Amino acid sequence: MTSERPDPATGPRTADASGPARRGTVRRSLTGAARGVRAVGHGARVVGRGAGSAGHFAVAQARRAARAEGAGDSGLSRLIELHAFNAAGDAAVAISLAGTLFFQVPTGEARGQVALFLGLTMLPFAIVAPLIGPFLDRFSHGRRWAVGATMAIRGFLCWVLATAVVTESAWLFPAALGCLVASKAYGVTRAAAVPRLLPPDLTLVKANARVSLAGVVGAGVSAPLAILASTFGPEWSLRYGFVIFVLATIWAIRLPEKVDASHGEGEMVLTGSADEDHTGHRPRTRIPAAVAFALRANCGPRWLSGFLTMFMAFLLRDNPIGEWRPEVLLALVIGGAGLGNTLGITIGSLLRRLNPAMTVVLALLADAVVATLAALFYGVVTLVLLGLTAGLAQSLAKLSLDSTIQRDIPSRIQASAFARSDTTLQLAWVIGGFVGIAMPLMPQLGLGIAAGVLGAWATFVLLSRPARTEPARA
Repeated sequence: MTSERPDPATGPRTADASGPARRGTVRRSLTGAARGVRAVGHGARVVGRGAGSAGHFAVAQARRAARAEGAGDSGLSRLIELHAFNAAGDAAVAISLAGTLFFQVPTGEARGQVALFLGLTMLPFAIVAPLIGPFLDRFSHGRRWAVGATMAIRGFLCWVLATAVVTESAWLFPAALGCLVASKAYGVTRAAAVPRLLPPDLTLVKANARVSLAGVVGAGVSAPLAILASTFGPEWSLRYGFVIFVLATIWAIRLPEKVDASHGEGEMVLTGSADEDHTGHRPRTRIPAAVAFALRANCGPRWLSGFLTMFMAFLLRDNPIGEWRPEVLLALVIGGAGLGNTLGITIGSLLRRLNPAMTVVLALLADAVVATLAALFYGVVTLVLLGLTAGLAQSLAKLSLDSTIQRDIPSRIQASAFARSDTTLQLAWVIGGFVGIAMPLMPQLGLGIAAGVLGAWATFVLLSRPARTEPARA
């Protein structure tokens, strides 16, 4: 007879043999998985330590570069770091407002609203700009707080803008206006502070080039972070900007006390006569002819910068080239200008000698020539070339102006000279921007008029070139 029960001699042995085998397999699998998890965790820790070390190394190298050649001892390094924060915050604001004002507003409404905003922006600053330099000359013992105020105001307005862009509040345009005016005011206060912190082993041209390069790095690092934040909504890039400006306010207050010192300094005037008497007022010195020439030449590239910023923002949206998206076209032009600006700063910091008078004239003529080419052969390549040339010319012309001020103006009035010259250049940008928003959106016409203005201005500058240059009296 046969039985269906398992054979007692084989069944239990088979079960006893396979059970430990399966348990051993499972145990080995769990052990392998645990090892894998530990390996992944160890790898993550290694990567984290590597990223942290790389970040720490990058920060250490940046701070070492900022403190080189005596900049750390004089306090210039703090101003360099502050300017990086400033550029980072401005980049966050620009990215958020570009997406909100230029590319999310319906086409029919965009030009009217943005033109109103830019018009309101231009007019108050056109009135305020000539007053900033004289105000700083008399507000000499609170310059750190003046710089900090430009940061704190922008931080507050970023928080207001973060709500306004979501709720479409009426405070959107006034808050954006305040941000731009505060940014321009910071440019003037910073220019007046650099000569006070100049170390003995560093020329003024290299110091300004180093400050400007820190701004390029700050904007370059901040822009991707702001774009990432803006993917969650335009308000988040503005809140990120708020944090940046809060840190910048603290950095401004921590600037050395030398920024506020004004003992023995005089005042430079663009017009009028010099006043050397000592009646309780600061001595006044007339601007030297060479500095006036360099300043006039600088107004051309600065005017073009303001014109292109406003005109191209409208033009590329309403009249894109081929199948190119307006955002991409504007990014290419801005990227070309940023690259040109960086190249100019790099050239200025590397060259041992720079002929200021020749450089400012070449920069102005280069802008006029390339603007003419862009008007005649309008296209993506010529627009990028125009942006590149505009950025390069503006940075080289400004460095040449710095060199002329250092050479021809006594140190006791250099702070006043920088405040006045920077105010004039900011006003030139304002006028160019206003012309850009008022111009009909016809590429050949707009760029042709820009080329004509630059050509006429270059003729005026060359005709007014001084026969001989004499430094200001010490």
